[in-house]
This record gives sequence, C-alpha cells and structure tokens, in this order.
Amino acid sequence: MGALVNRRQVFDDFFRDIAPGFYVRPLHGDPLPSPNQIKIDVKENDKNYTVHAEVPGVSKEEINVSLDGNVVTLRAEIKQEDSTNKDEKMLRTERYYGEVSRSFQLPVDINTAEASAKYDKGVLTLTLPKKQMVGSVQKLRID
Repeated sequence: MGALVNRRQVFDDFFRDIAPGFYVRPLHGDPLPSPNQIKIDVKENDKNYTVHAEVPGVSKEEINVSLDGNVVTLRAEIKQEDSTNKDEKMLRTERYYGEVSRSFQLPVDINTAEASAKYDKGVLTLTLPKKQMVGSVQKLRID
C-alpha cells in the first residue's frame, strides 16, 4: 500500500513541468487559518474556567467572543495584505480575507456578567466564572 502514488500529486507535477507559470504561489505563502488552527487550552478550578486561545496575526478589534449558556464561540476576521513603499512599483498584489470560528461546550453554564477577556501577543485569555446554582439541591419532604 505504501507504493501507491497520490493522483493529485502526479497531475500537479505534470502540469508544473509543462506550464510552470500556471501555478503561481502567493508571495508570502500564508494560507488562511482553518478553525482547527485556533489552538485552545482549557483549565478549570472550583470557580472558573480559563481558556487560552492562539489567534496570531489578528488585532483584538477583529476578535469576537460570544457566550451562550455553556457554549463559547470564538470568531476572528483575518486580513492579510501586502504593502509597498512610495519608491516601489507594484508588480503584483494579493490580499486574503476570511473568517474563522470555533465553538466548544463547557460542562457548566458561564456567569457572563463576570466573564473577562484579555488579548496579548497573539494569545486570547478568557476567564469564565462558573454560574453558581444557588439552591440547585432541593430536599423533598416525604409525606
């Protein structure tokens, strides 16, 4: 099975040899991130969940965090642009725009009034206090 050749690779190599200018790669080569590229770590203690999410290359204004019960959704708008100076002549320009999002569910609802977020050096840190279920345990009187 290891000797099987990927059909796409064969055709890509073939056309790259015949028409090398046809497959032009981006100048900076940075593809848009996919949702699984937003790497997260979730920690828990008695009162809070702490989430660390890696969202490099995005300004904090382009990040949106929404909380719905125990579901956390992270969205980031990606804008990658090539820039030039006054003394340069533009030969080719490429721009990449897109949005990535990732949602995950926590075991307990979040107290949204006390939740906080901080973004520093490409890492988004969320502090999500657990909603305390006051009176959730109810003792029934037996008649």
